[in-house]
Amino acid sequence: MSLAQLTDSELLDLMKSGMESGFTAIYNRYWKTLLVIATNKTGDLDEAEEIVQDIFVSLWNRKLELELTSSLKNYLAVSVKYRVIKSLAKRNLKNRFADDRLHQYNLIDDSTQQWLEFEELQQRLSDLVAELPEKCRLVYQLSRDAGYSQKQIAEELGISEKTVEAHMGKALKTLRIGLNQFLFSFLL
Repeated sequence: MSLAQLTDSELLDLMKSGMESGFTAIYNRYWKTLLVIATNKTGDLDEAEEIVQDIFVSLWNRKLELELTSSLKNYLAVSVKYRVIKSLAKRNLKNRFADDRLHQYNLIDDSTQQWLEFEELQQRLSDLVAELPEKCRLVYQLSRDAGYSQKQIAEELGISEKTVEAHMGKALKTLRIGLNQFLFSFLL
């Protein structure tokens, strides 16, 4: 009598007694059916092959403690069902994680780009301040960098508050024009 003629229960008994031929006969009897089911459910042949392989590895590893309450065919069908669900959940989680990482990467990329643009704008502002006439530059720096009031600047430089106001107005106008030209060329 060949192994192919034995019932599933007889093949399981052979497998439980340590005979690989019983396992091989079970594998040859069901692997194609399980692979078709797994492929149809996952849509991925490689993933389906892995699922079927895992089921048979588990069957072999658990051969001594395996107690079936239904037929072997039902046991294998339910095993495919749960492993497919687990595999699809894992794939879904992986895709969500990849989407999140891509979103985070885009945010990081945007912030880096914005930082570079800010650095470039700040450098242009420093260049424009350096090009201001000396008194204008001093008034501007005391006001913006040191936080002095007009009165404090007037006392520090020994000039009137009206002169401070005139230098500040001239500095801001020069900087505004220079930055507008820079931003206009930056946007083109």
